[in-house]
Amino acid sequence: MSRPPLPPFDAETAIQKVRIAEDAWNSRAPEKVALAYTPDTRWRNRSDFLTGRDAIVAFLTAKWAREQDYRLIKELWAFRGNRIAVRFAYEWHDSAGAWIRSYGNENWEFSEDGLMRLRIASINDLPIREEDRLFHWASGPRPLDHAGLSELGL
Repeated sequence: MSRPPLPPFDAETAIQKVRIAEDAWNSRAPEKVALAYTPDTRWRNRSDFLTGRDAIVAFLTAKWAREQDYRLIKELWAFRGNRIAVRFAYEWHDSAGAWIRSYGNENWEFSEDGLMRLRIASINDLPIREEDRLFHWASGPRPLDHAGLSELGL
C-alpha cells in the first residue's frame, strides 16, 4: 500500500502531507487514521509509547472518547528527505464541559511508501474559557477558508 505524497518531500508535498494528516485526525476515525502508519509504527505521545496499528486504534478510540468536540490545526514547521516536523493546536472539552487548548510539536519519519513509521509528539494543555475558543467549524476537516495557526497568532 502506498500513501502519497511520497518522500523525499519538497515544500509543496510536505504541506500536502500535513493537511492530509490534519484532515484524517479531524475525522476522529481511529481505523482510518491508523492506515496512514506502517503496521509496526512506533509512537511517543506525551508519556505514552505505542507500537503498531492496533495500539494506535485503541489509543485514539480512548482519546476521542475523552476529548470531545475535538478540532485540530496542524502547520508545517520543517522538512527534509523523509522527515517532517509540525506544530499543532487542538481544542476539545471534557465530559464536565471544561474547554482545553492543547499545543504541541510532532516529528514524523516516513517509509518509502509514504506511511509514517515514527511519530514523536510533545503536547501541553491550557484550560480556556468557551468564549476564547478559536476553532468553530462543524466536525470533520477544517474548511479551506479557516485561518491556520500563524494567522490566528498561535
